[in-house]
Amino acid sequence: LKSLFSQDYKGQKLAEQIFQGIILVSAVIGFIYGYITEQFGWTVYIVMAGFALSCLLTLPPWPMYRRNPLKWLPVQESGTEEKKAADRKPKRHSKS
Repeated sequence: LKSLFSQDYKGQKLAEQIFQGIILVSAVIGFIYGYITEQFGWTVYIVMAGFALSCLLTLPPWPMYRRNPLKWLPVQESGTEEKKAADRKPKRHSKS
């Protein structure tokens, strides 16, 4: 259940690249359109729309951001580590 609400590391990198790309493109388009129309307000609106779009695409944990889950070690009981350490025999190194 936890994996449904989180992103893996490659997914986080992809989300960051998408976010930055959309912001950059919307800023360039907004600047050009605002310069042509001589209205700074349009620049702000276009950048805000790009920000909203990028948030919609990158903040929720979409399945494309969960394709490479981490492989965690299985849970061990608290007493097993002590038993395993006591059962081990020390290794003797041969002299050469």
